[in-house]
Amino acid sequence: MLKLKGRTAVVTGAAGGIGHAIAVSLAHRGCHLALADIDDAALAQTAAEIRGNRAQDDIRISQHHLDVSDRAAVSAFPTQVMAEHGGVDVLVNNAGVALGGTFLAVAESDFDWLFGINFWGVVQMTRAFLPLLQKSEEARLVNISSLFGLIAPPGQTAYCASKFAVRGFSEALRHELAGTRVGVTVVHPGGVATSIAKNARLPSSLSEEEVAKRRKFFDSVLTMPPEIAGEIIVRGVENRKPRILVGRDAKYAALVERLMPVTYWNWLGRGAKQ
Repeated sequence: MLKLKGRTAVVTGAAGGIGHAIAVSLAHRGCHLALADIDDAALAQTAAEIRGNRAQDDIRISQHHLDVSDRAAVSAFPTQVMAEHGGVDVLVNNAGVALGGTFLAVAESDFDWLFGINFWGVVQMTRAFLPLLQKSEEARLVNISSLFGLIAPPGQTAYCASKFAVRGFSEALRHELAGTRVGVTVVHPGGVATSIAKNARLPSSLSEEEVAKRRKFFDSVLTMPPEIAGEIIVRGVENRKPRILVGRDAKYAALVERLMPVTYWNWLGRGAKQ
């Protein structure tokens, strides 16, 4: 197993949801943390919670305001982390946003906004930190894709495009880094109960009734506690897994897509309409 005690991990989107849970699970294993998010207040709460629970473990925790879509900020971020920690062994690219609506309904500016965070944020963070990871005795790059990086339902063109892009980028990079000190893990969470769907951007053309209907549907399918998801992900990192499927829904969708690579939505779409 990859021993995390005494190593340093960078986690983006650490203020809440899966990022918060990953940070807690890493700290439980004695991992030093550089936590990043755009929500400074919530990030401070994450750091305070971990410090309170792990005070006896002498874990170093640094907090960083970071917008992963800001290229200049991302380029400067490794210097800040090195000043606090002296090295990096794990990078978790978790920061992400959601955007619902059909391709024709979604504004081009919103499509670009989503890609700037979900995909280019991952690429820019990887480019910035890979030189530091390569200096580690053994390092891990962990990119959070999605269930919608395995299957592509209607109404999710932008989100699916970004998460499939994360998957393809991660898998190709894994092959390029084979035999080096840096391993690559791509994570596909299913229905985890975070605020990403609640905070998703939706087309202005949708009626209030349609918006409420969509919110209600996602509330019904996003049920796994983030704490469980975070623990599954960190255990997978410890075991150097190249792919981590989080939840029965992700595992089921991956199986159906493998068996029915073109027509899977004829089967899976039935459940989505119920």
